[in-house]
Amino acid sequence: MSQQDLTFLSDIVAIRRDLHAHPELSFNEHRTADLVARELSACGLDVHRGLAGTGVVGVLRKGSSARAIGLRADMDALPVAEKNDFAHRSTHAGCMHACGHDGHTAMLLGAARYLSQHRDAIDFDGTVHFIFQPAEESEGGALVMVKDGLFDQFPMDAVFGLHNWPGIPVGEMAVMPGPVMAGTCCFEICVRGKGCHAGMPHQGIDAVVAASHMVLALQTIVSREIHPCDPAVVSVTQIHGGEAFNVIPDEVFLRGTIRSFRPEIQQRIERSMEALCGGVGKTFGATLSVRFDQRYPPTINYPDEAVICQKVAARVVGEDNVRTGELPSMGAEDFAYMLREKPGCYVWLGNGADGDGGAGACTLHNPHYDFNDDILPIGIRYWVALVEEMLQPVTG
Repeated sequence: MSQQDLTFLSDIVAIRRDLHAHPELSFNEHRTADLVARELSACGLDVHRGLAGTGVVGVLRKGSSARAIGLRADMDALPVAEKNDFAHRSTHAGCMHACGHDGHTAMLLGAARYLSQHRDAIDFDGTVHFIFQPAEESEGGALVMVKDGLFDQFPMDAVFGLHNWPGIPVGEMAVMPGPVMAGTCCFEICVRGKGCHAGMPHQGIDAVVAASHMVLALQTIVSREIHPCDPAVVSVTQIHGGEAFNVIPDEVFLRGTIRSFRPEIQQRIERSMEALCGGVGKTFGATLSVRFDQRYPPTINYPDEAVICQKVAARVVGEDNVRTGELPSMGAEDFAYMLREKPGCYVWLGNGADGDGGAGACTLHNPHYDFNDDILPIGIRYWVALVEEMLQPVTG
């Protein structure tokens, strides 16, 4: 399939920009889900709604084979105020597609349309489930879909995901076996001291000072307690305490995130945080409590499916443009929940790098980000080629 075969590409670009202009937050993707369902119905697919509330699954069948695969796109936006000024900028204050889920949805809709229009000409035998998932951004929509019966209602042999990736040039892809995205855990540390007048600190126990020392001490866990070959991150992202400039508060809260690829590393970090912060608190006379909130598990690609996806990517962008040794990201992805249930692979599609003249190079979750429409046809071709490879007719 060449780009010239995508006669409807302008429609997909228009859909992508419409989605960008009308972003919706996790579990509130009602307009987005309506658009997706309408487009899938127009392609003649069986459309199913309701998983995880706003989830949509389109089903395309051909032939008599019982084999089936799932292709997944995420639909939700982020609570970020957009700072772009192009025509399709967000019309919803404080909400934008800063991660490219508008592009992911549009690409998968494009693949569904192409496969439907050319099903007689494309050599595949089996069922394709087009999974449009809500709430990827920190809310675990993938897990909710699984719990709601995704794989029971739509049996499949494998499931696949794709994410645009700023920093990788347009026309390149990254496909790696094993860990590709980190597991994530949120933490909250409550440091309790004894409030007092800021001009008389000797009368109290300063929770602000104790918490400040904890922030610095926490940075030694990864650098001094974790093996250098085991990737891990501990980041304090919030410090809250006090309401007046002349009052030392009773309590200070530290919040942040832990990222790792192995459960034992996660557990080691948690134990170290409790011991280290406990020791710092004791030094200053403060007491504390530590709470951990486990979020997404690591996203780990299956070796066999990764090899297949590397082969497919090479067909689409050329073997020299497929990165197979890329380092995994410490970002997190709830597609991990689907990979805990089914074999599969999650790949990165280059959204643009500085060498592309800056198009698509803006980082994810940035208020100036925009999905690069130039990669829409690449993503569509990848999905179509993956269907052909995974569901090729069995002879003999």
